[in-house]
Amino acid sequence: MLPVNQFVNFIEQNSLFTPTTKILAAVSGGIDSVLMVHLLNTAGYDFGIAHCNFQLRGDEALRDQAFCHDLATTLNVPFHTVNFDTEQYAADNKISIQMAARDLRYQWFDTISQQSGYEVVALAHHQNDTIETILLNLTRGTGIAGLHGILPKNGKLARPLLFLTRDEIQTVVTAEGLNFVEDSSNASAKYARNKIRLEVVPKLKELNPALEKTFENSLLHFRDLELLLEFKLDEIRQTLPQIRDDAIYFPINEVKKLSPKRLLLFGLLDEYGFNEATIDDLIASLDKHSGRIFESGTHTLFLDRDSIILKPKAATPPAEVIINATDHEANFGVYKLNLLHDDSPLIIKNNPFAVSIDADKLVYPLKMRTWYEGDSFFPLGMKGKKKLSDFFINQKVPLHQKEEIPILVNGNGEIMWIGGYRSDERYKVSDNTKKVTIFELFKLT
Repeated sequence: MLPVNQFVNFIEQNSLFTPTTKILAAVSGGIDSVLMVHLLNTAGYDFGIAHCNFQLRGDEALRDQAFCHDLATTLNVPFHTVNFDTEQYAADNKISIQMAARDLRYQWFDTISQQSGYEVVALAHHQNDTIETILLNLTRGTGIAGLHGILPKNGKLARPLLFLTRDEIQTVVTAEGLNFVEDSSNASAKYARNKIRLEVVPKLKELNPALEKTFENSLLHFRDLELLLEFKLDEIRQTLPQIRDDAIYFPINEVKKLSPKRLLLFGLLDEYGFNEATIDDLIASLDKHSGRIFESGTHTLFLDRDSIILKPKAATPPAEVIINATDHEANFGVYKLNLLHDDSPLIIKNNPFAVSIDADKLVYPLKMRTWYEGDSFFPLGMKGKKKLSDFFINQKVPLHQKEEIPILVNGNGEIMWIGGYRSDERYKVSDNTKKVTIFELFKLT
């Protein structure tokens, strides 16, 4: 007898979908997805069947496709199918066949759902899939999220068979005489997941015949721990980070108070692409390595004097921009520079993003660039030369902003203006100035 009541109860307890939800059932034709379809049908849910042919198993794949079409016809439900050139997609994107199939499958599910109004995609994962996922994650390395296994619901993905084990599914399907097709690749230990299913799990069941039940109970604890951790992280996110401009600041004295520091700091920075090895390096540097920089694929962390500064990676500004005498504007990274040539010795005051320079001292072409180690200038109003590195420290310029500051350089190699901060004493407007060139910066974003 089909476990319809258990099926419906599991769906309701986990809020997977309602009797009026339009469901897209992902069906391979294998034993698990076939049982899911019959349960959906018997329970009276509104669903259609989606089948992917990855064109990896020749005639067997065509057989599976035809079987799923016949199943949809028998149940009188909509049928959607697609053929993928999986090997070509994997080669083009330099990923494994398994990852290519996964990407193609979920992209197509999204497309079909949008086109046909499906609200949920039902997948036929069961308890043993969860065990295999956890063991696979532990083998590769994982945090708490990797220990909760496969969740009953994740966005629009629902897994209504997670209350059953593989053996229970086999028993039901055999008793009901349901037809299904067998994927021959499931018998191969070539793939990591199959190796765990075929070789590792049986050995573990020799130690604990009730392995599935033990894992089910442990999963509940892991999921509760994950919820508790997220609650704590949400509390920290409300109080610890300080958002200024386009960066997030974590005060170092507050970071040091976090406990357990490694777990919580990883939880805060994981979403920005930083792994646990980077977190270890960051923690080790808190007391002694101000100035260190850590990078992920999308963000940069700057360890400044008082704060850890998190910033999205920006497009790299050009090494330098050439400015000719006839130019009226120039673009440099996120800045636009306007040039105004004036016959009167006008002095710009109270605007750090504009400067008047004695035009007769300009040697074209000029350059605009970022600062170099060893750069120096003669700060306006001060006697003597000063290194830019020391000037930035005195001005308390955050480490991450140093690389973005536009430096205006004369054709003779002398720095004339630190954009947004200070001009050079040698190029100021004086009583002898006959005409000026005004430079004004505007931030584009």
